[in-house]
Amino acid sequence: MLHRASMTTTRSLETPLTRAVGIEVPLLCGAMYPCSNPELIAAVSDAGGMGIVQPISMSFVHGHELREGLRLIARMTNKPIGFNAIVEKSSKVYEDRMRRWVDIALEEGVRFFVTALGNPRWVVEKVHAVGGTVYHDVTSRKWAERALEGGVDGFIAVNARAGGHAGDQTPEKLLEELAPLGKPVVCAGGVGDERAFTRMLALGYAGVQMGTRFIATEECRAHADYKDAIVRAHADQVVLTEKISGVPVAVIETSYVKAVGTKAGWLSKRLLRHPKGKHWMRTFYTMRSVWQLKRASLEGSGYQQYFQAGKSVDGIERVEPAGDVVRRFADAARQMDALAAE
Repeated sequence: MLHRASMTTTRSLETPLTRAVGIEVPLLCGAMYPCSNPELIAAVSDAGGMGIVQPISMSFVHGHELREGLRLIARMTNKPIGFNAIVEKSSKVYEDRMRRWVDIALEEGVRFFVTALGNPRWVVEKVHAVGGTVYHDVTSRKWAERALEGGVDGFIAVNARAGGHAGDQTPEKLLEELAPLGKPVVCAGGVGDERAFTRMLALGYAGVQMGTRFIATEECRAHADYKDAIVRAHADQVVLTEKISGVPVAVIETSYVKAVGTKAGWLSKRLLRHPKGKHWMRTFYTMRSVWQLKRASLEGSGYQQYFQAGKSVDGIERVEPAGDVVRRFADAARQMDALAAE
């Protein structure tokens, strides 16, 4: 069990998200490849937020078979955790594996799932059958409407300030689009400090999902070079590169990124548009990125430096315990509530 500093929490900050998934603070540590290790997930959940398991990161990067990894987290905290299910269908082998992973997560007591990149219906059916909750990653109303057809309970709204595969809208505009659909919306992107966190809650978001902020924590296993790059970076140093996956990914503009450029080659672009070639090209990019991002995260500046990060780097000033981040953000939100009540 982790240290129990989280027991100092006085009351939960109630939102539709906290009520649905049984957490005290409407703050998620988003699933990150390759940075989601068990210790980080447990620390965020133990402090009152919720860590989200990324199954490929769990097994391929951090060396834990999924069931064993989930049980390891359970030994560190008895608080709820979530699970990331990427449901795209480009590979039958991957789809079958994800179905097995979802079953294992359910068997181990996980009841909150974040789906992405496909039709979430089969996940929703499995999760709802045991009383769980499913939110879906979306970047626009169009994708949210499709997810609603699959029966999801809420949305993770990925905006233009997010790390990794970011959206293209501001947090304000995206919430304006999604709120009329009548489901809780979680902000994903651009939140690195307490001020941004409380502002998103004040706008009407049911919670906030952070990734970059939690990489720069003591529990995250990312290399010190990666964490230091986040602490030193400014928002204007976060750029989009097509070199990792063929589509724009937000990364810190290291000297390596400057040297190799950010645009995919003409042949790659042509193959990605070809009816038959696009499948093979996406598979190639996926396999290469799995290796590149793993090595960059664990080996730091000694390897090709693709450090995924969002524009929230502006609010990140130091590496600290993940639980301290959760508690500090919660305190700021409670102060906001107290001022609003006066």
